[in-house]
Amino acid sequence: MKPEYVPFVKDLIELAIREDIGDGDHTSLACIPSDARGRMRLLCKQEGIIAGIEVARMVLERLDPTVEFEQVLEDGAHVKPGDVAFYVSGREITLLQSERILLNIMQRMSGVATQTAVYADRLNGLKTKVLDTRKTTPGMRVLDKMAVKIGGGENHRMGLFDMILIKDNHIDFAGGITAALTKCREYLRRTGRNLPIEIEVRSLADIDEVFAAGGADRIMLDNFSVELTREAVARIAGRCEIESSGGITLDTLREYAECGVDFVSVGALTHQIKSLDMSLKAC
Repeated sequence: MKPEYVPFVKDLIELAIREDIGDGDHTSLACIPSDARGRMRLLCKQEGIIAGIEVARMVLERLDPTVEFEQVLEDGAHVKPGDVAFYVSGREITLLQSERILLNIMQRMSGVATQTAVYADRLNGLKTKVLDTRKTTPGMRVLDKMAVKIGGGENHRMGLFDMILIKDNHIDFAGGITAALTKCREYLRRTGRNLPIEIEVRSLADIDEVFAAGGADRIMLDNFSVELTREAVARIAGRCEIESSGGITLDTLREYAECGVDFVSVGALTHQIKSLDMSLKAC
């Protein structure tokens, strides 16, 4: 896990504890002796790419630093029903309290990783990389981004703070492509920030205006057809990175990539996923 992700993950774990455990797991407190110790295993029940083991360990150790965590698989492993990702031993109350929290995290992360792997595999042999977007569950973006990387994809910007991305609404509000690019460069100079600039274009003429206005680090081809994408790649002619975005499905992904773009961004990696089935069982 990247060091800058740790505070976000810790905050998410605290939120999960507050919303699930509240003032106590009263069922467990009522029927489980406080000093009883047990052992559980994370059992995979569906084929896919597992993700979130590292975070699950953080959940367990937050609830009880004395737990014994025996990791069997690594994040990114291809799993099938019956595979065991890890064993954990500790106070039974701790294990029961952690169960739903870590399963919710791991099932979603594994679903994202599994979906991403399908898209990444479709690009096998090409230079094009599949990117995620900011279409993530609020509060869980770091986990979604981690899962995309585990599944073989690449991360786009984390948020509004780590890249200049001039989209259609920015262009319209700023008074056009030239005005938007000029104002963004002036802002970066004035604030001393060194951020890459990406700009969205809606036509071939927009591409010409971008370069007439000094260019950008990356151009995003928004809702271009495959045919228009080929023309756009030829017109850009290697002068900057190229990203295709908008309405691209698994069925059309490779066709767009074969046009020669560097990236294809797909919101479905994180907002149209099916969680991977797994359970935490006493053993």
